[in-house]
Amino acid sequence: MYPDDYRKVIEFHGHSCPGVAIGYRAVKAAIEKADLKRAGDEELVAIVENDSCSVDAVQVLLGCTFGKGNLVFKDYGKQVFTLGERTTGKAVRVSLLPGILEAYKGLIEEEGQRMRRKMVEKILSGTEKELFKVEEVKIHLPEEAQIHSSVLCDHCGEPTMETRTVKKEGKAYCIPCSNELL
Repeated sequence: MYPDDYRKVIEFHGHSCPGVAIGYRAVKAAIEKADLKRAGDEELVAIVENDSCSVDAVQVLLGCTFGKGNLVFKDYGKQVFTLGERTTGKAVRVSLLPGILEAYKGLIEEEGQRMRRKMVEKILSGTEKELFKVEEVKIHLPEEAQIHSSVLCDHCGEPTMETRTVKKEGKAYCIPCSNELL
């Protein structure tokens, strides 16, 4: 019933839902527009403007992850995905069109479950133009991930990447401890 690559996203995410379907279709639109290939390392960068279910499709289909440093989260609350290749500088921005998710407002739970299934089908079968604005963009891609030494937080004792510590009076604190103490 579902394409194999969508099933892989479902397996990773845990279930099918409109968010997963949106991410899947957004990534497929970007692949089509910019001829993107799955990242083996850091050659492809994904900048996502939400932390929803849709981002799991980016990880599965494009191989962009926080661990590799090529998945960048910007907390804007928008279903927008900018994907670019470091080697060519080519980038594409895919944004969900207004009104796609409006059908959910005010539904009771039982109706909502039925509607979610219908919405997944609609998203998977809709045309790219019905769902997204897809445009080539010029962006400054972040540098490849840097590996930094860890130091022990002078308050909690947990190892913390040195560049992410807050220094005060000759001591180094992790961000949570610095927020608590300073």
